[in-house]
Amino acid sequence: MSKRVFNQAVWTPTATADNSALANTTYMAIGAGSATQYLNVLEIYEYGQAATSAVNIMMFARDLVLGSTPTTLAAPNGDGPMNGATAALAAPPITYVAAGTGPSRTNTAATARLNIGFNAAGGIVRWKPAPGEEWAIIGQSVSISESSLSAYTGGNVGAMGAHILYEPL
Repeated sequence: MSKRVFNQAVWTPTATADNSALANTTYMAIGAGSATQYLNVLEIYEYGQAATSAVNIMMFARDLVLGSTPTTLAAPNGDGPMNGATAALAAPPITYVAAGTGPSRTNTAATARLNIGFNAAGGIVRWKPAPGEEWAIIGQSVSISESSLSAYTGGNVGAMGAHILYEPL
């Protein structure tokens, strides 16, 4: 399979408590497109666009409640293969920044989360796992089939951009 990039060019996250529906355009959600699809997250890159210091306490975590009725991405946001010769997938992964009801980040202590906060006044952060240590999104069952990048409570959020590099297997 070919690697893909899911990006949201400009957005301002909203600090949201666990197990609360995320507001539209304040998160990036990625999920499997079928019951048998497996996605490996290979990189998360965030960059600040705020004019003044703003601590974005960002978290990439599994969703306890999946988003319902995801809205199709529109430019400048997008999701596509890195290789232009890639054939279309029978079941494309589900990537979105808005939905009828947004996803809810897990509040379960035994569920993995990545804390990848940064200063949105020009700061950058890149999470890149070692080979074999990628974040896996599997099938279509709650808690392992969708993950989202969003802001946790606290801090003083500012504008940012981000991309998630992943590979459907």
